[in-house]
Amino acid sequence: MSKSNADLSQVRQRIDELDQQIQLLINERAKCAQQVAEIKTAAGDSDADFYRPEREAQVLRNVIARNKGPLAGEEMARLFREVMSACLALEQPMKIGYLGPEGTYTHAAAYKHFGHSVSTAPTGAIDEVFREVEASACHYGVVPVENSTEGVVNHTLDMFLSSPLKICGEVELRIHHCLLSNAESLTAVTKVYAHQQSLAQCREWLDEDLKHATREAVNSNAEAARLAALEPGAAAIAAAEAAEIYGLKILKSNIEDEPDNTTRFLVIGKKSPAPSGKDKTSLLVSTSNRPGALTRLLSPLADAGISMTRIESRPSRRVVWEYVFFVDIEGHAAEPKVAAALKQLDHDAAMLKVLGSYPVAVL
Repeated sequence: MSKSNADLSQVRQRIDELDQQIQLLINERAKCAQQVAEIKTAAGDSDADFYRPEREAQVLRNVIARNKGPLAGEEMARLFREVMSACLALEQPMKIGYLGPEGTYTHAAAYKHFGHSVSTAPTGAIDEVFREVEASACHYGVVPVENSTEGVVNHTLDMFLSSPLKICGEVELRIHHCLLSNAESLTAVTKVYAHQQSLAQCREWLDEDLKHATREAVNSNAEAARLAALEPGAAAIAAAEAAEIYGLKILKSNIEDEPDNTTRFLVIGKKSPAPSGKDKTSLLVSTSNRPGALTRLLSPLADAGISMTRIESRPSRRVVWEYVFFVDIEGHAAEPKVAAALKQLDHDAAMLKVLGSYPVAVL
């Protein structure tokens, strides 16, 4: 045996030894998860929270902080996410509602946040995701809320006006659009199906490279892929995963106009998690329609040194020209500084609704 073959055999033997150790440790972790479930069940708490978003966020932050490579911190955290997902499934199998059908970016966001050991339930519209969670048909839901290129998803914001659900987490997903089709080339494509936001995010590329094709907006990119699979000469803008699901070819990858194109999704449930150490709080506030009213209303946040990371206005749907404001701030509602500012804000506002405090997206 040559020296190089001997060296290779030695490294492979070490890999086999490490694989055995990793497998033993993963199963040991799984046994600990089972013990957690047994302890909670023995306590007789029928409303026990097996899924703890704040705990998972802390674990993932620690994984990234102590990572020495060569694997990147994000990749290591992704592996740990799947281990936690499998362990949680031993405690409580979870069902996650999302804006479907299968193969949408919201579907990908659900798996990114919860791992692949959950069952997922596609719905046809954002309001259906809310209803499924409210009715306890799903433990949690995942809905899109804003895109770095095209702005907010108004339907999601409007649902919070009446829904009792809380925001339990957030997911940030880098969006890479692909052109999928059974056509042999771009010149053979005569129609492009896509969600209206995806059409907008790829407008420049479409104008330059596919200007001969008509464009048709549909409810989701997965629906676009389904239609493209049925219609000769049709194409869809969708994720690469949709090509395998719907039997299409990828004619062109990364056709989005902005390379940093990112969509933010919200995880919705019935309870807000406890503080994780790095959190965000979302608010719904309204004030009287007077000059300077909004500035005065938000002054308790500025006085307390609380950073406001986002503000959006939407019609209240109660009085013509009356608006409500969706506000994101840094910190958890249970923190003394934040709690005091919210108390003052509640006193000054015509209406204040805390939509939830939750861990900032880890990766």
